[in-house]
Amino acid sequence: MLPRLLTLLILLAATACPAAKPQVSQPNVIVILADDLGYGDTSLFDGWVKTPQLERLASEGLTFTDFHTNSSVCSPTRAAFLTGRYQQRVGIIDVIARHLDTPGLEATELTIPRLMNQNGYRTALFGKWHLGMEPKHNPIHHGFDEFVGYLDGAADYHNHRDWYNGLDRTDITGYTTHLITDHAVRFIQKNKAKPFFLYVSHEAVHLPFQTPADTVENRSKKKLTSKQMWNPKRIRPKYKIMLEEMDKGIGQILDTVQNEGIAENTFIFFFSDNGAIGAGGSNKPFRGNKFSNYEGGHRVPAIAWWPGKIAAGTTTDATTMAMDLLPTIMDFTTITVPETRQLDGTSMSELILNQADFPDRELFWGYEPKLGTAMRDGHWKMQTKGDLVELYDLSKDLKETTNVADKFPKRSEAMKTAIEKWKRKVSPQNAPQRKPTMASGKKHD
Repeated sequence: MLPRLLTLLILLAATACPAAKPQVSQPNVIVILADDLGYGDTSLFDGWVKTPQLERLASEGLTFTDFHTNSSVCSPTRAAFLTGRYQQRVGIIDVIARHLDTPGLEATELTIPRLMNQNGYRTALFGKWHLGMEPKHNPIHHGFDEFVGYLDGAADYHNHRDWYNGLDRTDITGYTTHLITDHAVRFIQKNKAKPFFLYVSHEAVHLPFQTPADTVENRSKKKLTSKQMWNPKRIRPKYKIMLEEMDKGIGQILDTVQNEGIAENTFIFFFSDNGAIGAGGSNKPFRGNKFSNYEGGHRVPAIAWWPGKIAAGTTTDATTMAMDLLPTIMDFTTITVPETRQLDGTSMSELILNQADFPDRELFWGYEPKLGTAMRDGHWKMQTKGDLVELYDLSKDLKETTNVADKFPKRSEAMKTAIEKWKRKVSPQNAPQRKPTMASGKKHD
């Protein structure tokens, strides 16, 4: 009798207090951003530099063939990626330089690291910031627990007098690409037992074109002319080594994640902040370079990696954008974005995990007044600047060689109207006025 009674009591207790569901660990997130890396640079896209670690990342993950940055220059893309919104909403349309544009991204902005930090994530940025050089714009004020790197758009690869450790200037030695990788590896090892967000922001393959061997002591003291400085024959051998060193570092990060046993709980996304400059890199098969609204300026290599979650060796031709990362990451981490926060990006979570259809939408690239505005609507691509209107059918003309605006007047008029409507929608009332200076990209970006 007693055993039966005891069994009944146990069953009743189990019914009254059901067993707690096993806790699902929030995934780690690593974003690896290359600088000025062109679509046609890596062997992943049949480019001229062998990049075995990017090929490894792709073979184990999902490769994007129609992924775009929000701009063909650096700062606007970074603002859009971190906020999930068009960069025009915060007035960052040009590269951030003291005489050109908005001073920086204000600390009141809601960013990926801030959202994740508020939800128990350890956060870090190693490398380039370029969203404000004043102390108030330091990444530490944007939700990062750790920051080791530089605030400007470019820096010497060996002389780090402008680097910071958190809010303080730091004395650090080493080659930039290696330092970024070493700090990333250290951070992963230190935080493997708790959820983390890691932003690996490489300087490579941005100028100045310096390899590990180009130390201050080893450099030629001969001053180069502008023609010599920008000669591809000088740049490309260095560019190749710089890309190879970054690729090796990506392999080290992958190895660390796998060796620490957290691969199946870690989402990694790799992309470039804009297309390559013409002197060094390649944007084949597209027209245009960095500082261009043609596809070569903003269509960039991108890879998503998450073992056990993403089908290995898959490819997508969905048209996606850097600002889509914030809603995607929030979906993966089950972090809720406040309803009052208007996002422009669309979550890629179902596309990445299940290769689901991705919604068609109008996308815009605004770089006024220098380049005008560009728009994608499916396979249609438009560029406008003043009275100039260019329309291309990318399904037949991927290199944007034949302007068909006159052949499709209704399509042209509809897209011009959409561009003007978008410009009014995303331009804040307090956006600063900018002088139409020419952007060289050689000094500040």
